[in-house]
Amino acid sequence: MARILIADDEVDMAAGLRDNLQFEGYDVLVAHDGEEALAMATTESPDLLLLDIMMPKMDGLEVCKRVRQSGFMIPILMLTAKSQEIDIIQGLEVGADDYITKPFAVRDVIARVKAALRRTSAGKGLSRMLRIGDATVDMVKGHVERGSDTHTLGHFELEILKMLVENAEKPVERNQLLDAIWGLEGFPVTRTVDNHIVSLRRKIEPDPKNPRHIVTVHSIGYRFVP
Repeated sequence: MARILIADDEVDMAAGLRDNLQFEGYDVLVAHDGEEALAMATTESPDLLLLDIMMPKMDGLEVCKRVRQSGFMIPILMLTAKSQEIDIIQGLEVGADDYITKPFAVRDVIARVKAALRRTSAGKGLSRMLRIGDATVDMVKGHVERGSDTHTLGHFELEILKMLVENAEKPVERNQLLDAIWGLEGFPVTRTVDNHIVSLRRKIEPDPKNPRHIVTVHSIGYRFVP
C-alpha cells in the first residue's frame, strides 16, 4: 500500500483529498504547515507528496527544496492556486515533478497520483553517472553538478532525460513522452513537457537559451545530443 503525504493548510481541502485517496486504498498522512510537512516527509517514509505552495511557517517551494536536498526522490506534485508560468518553473527548478492548479477535480488528482506512483526510479538500464557536456548527472539521486553549481532533478525530469538519452540523436515526440511518463489518464498537455524541458535545460545546459544537448525538433519534440 503506497503512503501519500498531503501538505495543505486548507483543512477542508486536505480532508477531502485524504478521504478520496483512502477510498482508493492509499495510506494517507496530512500536514497543515510547511515545517510539519518537511518533518513528516523526511521521517514517515511517504511514497508521494502532494504539496501546496502557499503554507504557513514554510512555503511549499522551500519544503520541496529541502526534501530534495535531504536525498529523498519521491514524486512531489505541487498544489497551487497560481497559474503563472514563472511559478510553475520555480517549482520544477527546486525539484517538483508536476503541478496541479486549484481549483481541480479530485479524479484528476487521483489520476496524477496513480501515474506518478507507476513510474520507477529513473536511470534503470543506464549508467548511474551520466556526463552531459560539463554537467555530471547522478541518475539515482537526481543530482546535477556543473562547475560550482549543484541542482536537483525532479522525478519526471529524470524520466524525460532517461527517455531522451535512450533515444540519443533521434527525435522523441512530445506525445511519446506524455504517454510513457504520465500515462493517458494523467490528463497531461504538451505544455507539461515543455515546462519540464525548460527547467531541465536550466540545470544541465551552460546556455539554456541556446541548448547544445537537449535540442528542440520543431513541430515534433526534442532530441538528445551527447
